Amino acid sequence: MVGTFPLLSVQPTRGLVDEKIQVVVRNLPSALSVTLHSLHRSEDKDLWEAFGHYTSDGQGTVTVAKDASLGGTYEGAEPMGLLWSMQPVPGSRTGLRLRKMDVFTPMVVHISVYSGHMTEGFSKQSPLATVVTERWYMAPGVCRIDIREHGVRGTLFLPPGPGPFPGVLDMWGGGGGLVEYRSGLLASHGFVSMALEYLSHDKNRTSDIESKTYFEKAFRIVKEHPLVMKDRVALFGLSFGASVALNLAAYSKDISPRCCVCISGSHVYPVNKSIPDVIMKMSEHGYKTRFDEDGHVVWRDIILPIPTDLGEKVDMGRIKCPLMLVVGEDDQNWATVESAKDIAQMMRAAGNEHLLTILQYPDAGHLIEPPYTPHFRASNFIVPQTRQKVIMLWGGYTKPHAVAQEDCWERSLSFLRQHLYPSPDSVPKAKL
Repeated sequence: MVGTFPLLSVQPTRGLVDEKIQVVVRNLPSALSVTLHSLHRSEDKDLWEAFGHYTSDGQGTVTVAKDASLGGTYEGAEPMGLLWSMQPVPGSRTGLRLRKMDVFTPMVVHISVYSGHMTEGFSKQSPLATVVTERWYMAPGVCRIDIREHGVRGTLFLPPGPGPFPGVLDMWGGGGGLVEYRSGLLASHGFVSMALEYLSHDKNRTSDIESKTYFEKAFRIVKEHPLVMKDRVALFGLSFGASVALNLAAYSKDISPRCCVCISGSHVYPVNKSIPDVIMKMSEHGYKTRFDEDGHVVWRDIILPIPTDLGEKVDMGRIKCPLMLVVGEDDQNWATVESAKDIAQMMRAAGNEHLLTILQYPDAGHLIEPPYTPHFRASNFIVPQTRQKVIMLWGGYTKPHAVAQEDCWERSLSFLRQHLYPSPDSVPKAKL
């Protein structure tokens, strides 16, 4: 390497989290072994890394998008492998999950190139070159508004521009709290999106939330915002949030979602019950909990076998809007494969199966998030009813889960645009 000056290029250095990056190393000696390494310090002060092993070509260049990684945390030609294969550095705390809670700041990722094929000790070596990149959930001009109306708590994200825009009510799962990053990204793509808090870490608050009334109020807050097309509001749910979305779409007399996207959820949900009652009912089946060989909690059997009683599951024949179901075939947290099969059978029998789209991904797990988010086969989880800390088995395998996340996000955005925007020409383009 004496007398050479390797040039590392990462484009764009500042982009949305769902934008691909182009990583190229130039001005290397030909046939040189190098390691490309990414490093991120989370908001919890934990370090995450990914790395791939490459050999420069005859022109002394490594192009991550087309050259194969020969080893590391990912293999093959993977343009985004330095992001989706991130894992905690050796010696980190157990059960970590990487999530962005402050959407006003970017995820900062250092991408470096090292001489040789390294697997450890990156902090003790000097890289040949480093580029600092920023990954954002909010595009410039997106406005974030705290919502505290009629007992509803959430965060509304408004796209830049005069509007009007379609709306989305965004609901996460049983972990509770207020999770904003997906809504920020949806607003960056032209949707007014409200991240809804409905499973609070405050026990006194959760007991006041009714099964439908609270969500109907939240839906109306989105619908009645002056920048929202009033007849073009969707429900978007993951895990328990998907179950809530199906329940609302089937039984609410006060709201009519234009379409629904339900990721890793089920229609097995006690009908006409408050949230605490639903949680209590499900906890009665806690004896079906299993543990894998590492002691991780497996919940998927809790709703099995799928009930035949319509009082114990949503009557899918009542669905009147387009519905997209997203299923990871290795979901170890919820019986989503069996649920999707039963949903399809119910809708076929009722004559509304034409409204149903199912995306089913082999070897993907439960936590199907926006693209390039690292995969977590298991992570820490606080059980809502007991506040007990466990390590939950979500399932999935890194590469196929990454494929699922990228495809699911693109197709979810296309589904929302198709059913919410009046015409393709009216869809704004997301740019940072």
